[in-house]
Amino acid sequence: PFYARHFSAVEINSTYYHIPPARNMAAMAKRAEGRLDFAVKAHQDMTHTRDNYAQALPLFREALTPLRETGALGCVLVQFPFSFKASPGNTDFVRRVASGLAPDPVVVEFRHRSWITEQTFDLLRELGVAYCCVDEPRLPNLPAPVVRSTAPIAYVRFHGRNRAKWWTHAEAWERYDYLYSEAELLEWVPKIRSLGRGTEKCYAFFNNHARGQAVSNAQMLVKLLSEGAA
Repeated sequence: PFYARHFSAVEINSTYYHIPPARNMAAMAKRAEGRLDFAVKAHQDMTHTRDNYAQALPLFREALTPLRETGALGCVLVQFPFSFKASPGNTDFVRRVASGLAPDPVVVEFRHRSWITEQTFDLLRELGVAYCCVDEPRLPNLPAPVVRSTAPIAYVRFHGRNRAKWWTHAEAWERYDYLYSEAELLEWVPKIRSLGRGTEKCYAFFNNHARGQAVSNAQMLVKLLSEGAA
């Protein structure tokens, strides 16, 4: 309830590590009192390991039932790893995932630059899947901050720009230990407004969560977007 007083959407990442029972999702939806859209991250067996995809998919879909039934399910975030490069076989797998999750709205985040092509955007449009626009360090083979809408919803994910710790870190959280400046977020204001005008709904989430920076930057972005014409 406290979170819902400050923001209108929430990204659930715990589902990547563990598929919860449907009652957990029902409890969260009830506590949100209809004030939150839930973006739920697909389980790692559906994106990273992939060998147990067929077993994980029905369990994951079942967990989303309460959100789906109450209209609180904004979308499913399917984030593929850096090792998942563009290839015919991997393209077929993207098709498989999109089909398996339909008719729930799906967003795909690619971590490897090889996917950032017109062929990929055409594929996503064909599937009715949203492309996840990302802000992250400008490093070789990471996607650039390309802004595209390929579905009725748009999605932006801010990972921070911690170049020094992206590939070399003692703890996983160090990669996302970053606080955006107002000037850095201002770069995204016209982009997000453009995405919003071209889609039914545009989500923006901050993954720079190491020391609470995500909350500060989300509040900063809300303020920047509210200033001037929306």
